[in-house]
Amino acid sequence: MASLRAELLSRYGTAPVPRYTSYPSANLWTEQGDEFARKTLGRAGRRPVSLYVHVPFCRKLCFYCGCNMLVTQRQELVERYLKALDLELAAVAALLPPRPEVVQLHLGGGTPTYLDPRQLTQLAQTVQRYFPFGADIEASLEVHPSVTTIEQVQTLTSLGFNRLSMGVQDFDPEVQQRVNRLQPFEQTRDLIAAARSLGMGSINIDLMYGLPLQTAARFERTLELVEGLRPDRIALFGYAHMPSLKKHQSMIDAAELPGPDERLAILDLTIERLLASGYRYIGLDHFALEGDELCLARDAGTLRRNFMGYTTCAESDVLAFGPSAISEVEGGFVQNDREVHDWAERLERGVLPAVRGWAPTADDDLRRELIQQLFCRLELDTGQFGRDHGIDFQATFGPELEQLGALERDGLVTRQGARVQVTTVGQLLLRNVAAVFDARLPKAGPRLHSTAV
Repeated sequence: MASLRAELLSRYGTAPVPRYTSYPSANLWTEQGDEFARKTLGRAGRRPVSLYVHVPFCRKLCFYCGCNMLVTQRQELVERYLKALDLELAAVAALLPPRPEVVQLHLGGGTPTYLDPRQLTQLAQTVQRYFPFGADIEASLEVHPSVTTIEQVQTLTSLGFNRLSMGVQDFDPEVQQRVNRLQPFEQTRDLIAAARSLGMGSINIDLMYGLPLQTAARFERTLELVEGLRPDRIALFGYAHMPSLKKHQSMIDAAELPGPDERLAILDLTIERLLASGYRYIGLDHFALEGDELCLARDAGTLRRNFMGYTTCAESDVLAFGPSAISEVEGGFVQNDREVHDWAERLERGVLPAVRGWAPTADDDLRRELIQQLFCRLELDTGQFGRDHGIDFQATFGPELEQLGALERDGLVTRQGARVQVTTVGQLLLRNVAAVFDARLPKAGPRLHSTAV
């Protein structure tokens, strides 16, 4: 796969751009509440749904973390959370007289395996009481190997979970120490082996570049170990150091962070090694072994992108539960209150815990679908897109086509007739390519998004 030239890195790689898990990006959504949530979520049920449940609890703080999480030892808070989750599931289910087909369930965090086997069972049974699983459901969750036991994995498989996603970030002990996440390789290896022996059909590993003390030479050892584990999927994220938004990130010494050139060297090395090891580059951040459902969906043109990342469940809405969870129904977004206490208190009062959301305009819908195609197909047929949506593409997106000319000159895209193809170099800067069609980006502010590389 081609690498970035230094001038392209300086021009594009340090620009703050959205990750386009939504359009428009979440920082632009407006304050909303119960009435908006009921109206938006009440439109679900006409097609399959993917369920997301946010479990916000963690045993300890990882300094790099950008997620909504809470370090606590208070079991009474966990029990309050589980009761409030029951209230939220019941309230949303009551909005949908026809029960939709559930094609996907994902537990995110935080650390879902913060919950013990009894609590995991209670959570899964509560979800199924209101939203029964389909026969071929993809049921996954995020785990932290250091706080995940074999008993928990046994419980999860008995409940129908068939996919695990685990954070590794880096196996280098010094890097782990700097970010307060000690996770020996042997611990991760043994958990993966146990999960596979118990019937988990797919394993995903998260890696992160841009952490303190990382260099390409040091990260190569992590890649060797990961290749030996042979996970089905690998997600590669660039660390975004934004202590103004995540105060705990100030615990990381900025002077120890790799600079742009070293970040790029780690990225280049990782892509080169993973491709050579039999993985395919699905799109932004994601790799999968040939034959994985993500590869098949990419080839079939049915891949989609949402707040859970890349998904094969293209024609489905997302119903999300728990603090900070984001639902997406027919292009409309609803986000819950971030704080556990406030989220629970709203539900205990009988109102949905929504605090923000977005009702899309026709232009939003058009641009969201266009950006989806770039992210999931790495190409765009402007003529076909225009016919599909009843528009004159040239007249509608004239300025954007001019901007694409600059990207073409820089080798990020090629154009042949009506077909726009993202190049191998452009795949590294996919967020920049998509940003050409983002009519709302200028309002987003200079540092509300992470850099492209």
